[in-house]
Amino acid sequence: MDLGSAKFWYVAARCADYAGLALFVGGMLFLALLWPSGADNRRARGVLVTGWVLGFAGTVAGLGLQGVWVAQRSPGDLFDPDLLGQVLDSQFGRIWFAKALVWVLGGVVLADVLQRGRRAAVSAGWRVGAGVVAAGLLRTTGLTGHSAESARPLLSQLADFGHLAGVCAWVGGLAMLLFGVLSRRDPGELAAVVPRYSKLALVSVLVVIGAGVLLAAGTLGDPGRLFTSGYGRILLTKLAALAVVLLFAQASKSWVARRLDFAVVLRGDAAAVRPFVYSVAAEATLVVVVLFAASLLVTASPGR
Repeated sequence: MDLGSAKFWYVAARCADYAGLALFVGGMLFLALLWPSGADNRRARGVLVTGWVLGFAGTVAGLGLQGVWVAQRSPGDLFDPDLLGQVLDSQFGRIWFAKALVWVLGGVVLADVLQRGRRAAVSAGWRVGAGVVAAGLLRTTGLTGHSAESARPLLSQLADFGHLAGVCAWVGGLAMLLFGVLSRRDPGELAAVVPRYSKLALVSVLVVIGAGVLLAAGTLGDPGRLFTSGYGRILLTKLAALAVVLLFAQASKSWVARRLDFAVVLRGDAAAVRPFVYSVAAEATLVVVVLFAASLLVTASPGR
């Protein structure tokens, strides 16, 4: 793919959007359910801010780059008024404009937790607001994927919503765990948060796999297209990367089962926690490959 092409930058914008969605939605879920006191932690806040910036910037850039890509123009024309007008008149443009507005509302939710910290994370009002924003972001993201073109759109869109929600809970939680909980090595937090996240991650992965199978079956139709189409080959690459991620996830799960109590007894000793940190870091790094493959999939035709 030409690094100067509109398609490359459009894929990059979609990748930033996916990463931001995972960090922001997954991070809010992590704070609300597993670690409310993390709302006072500088690094945990940084995960949320990074997610919001990536998501909002990816959405706004994606609006312009969609028009540039379709019109075969230079990426420098992404904010050309005529192209933007054409995009906003399309279904994609209307959905992504609505998504940009949801990101603005997400900024209000973010500002509240940055200002009030743990008091916001445990309040019913903040949790309801965060839930509404998360649902809006997940829904608008799914509406511009291949699931919207499926022969069974309702089933495909429900599967897509579950797939995205599972990815967010898993990946956003990984980031919060790596940059927030593990960087502090507080024995009380390790004992309270890590086992609960391990269970959440297991459920999330099962949802991701189950929903992913439904989406792939509905999008490809014929299993042979996995090997004969460009879309299928990208999907196989994504599955291969996901399989490696799951190996590291299993290593992390084994550490929690066998070594967490020992690390807590040693009061979060760096040497005791280090293998878990390395495993989580490798898992998080490889997830970037999965997100990039997902960004390529939304720009590929399932029939080619």
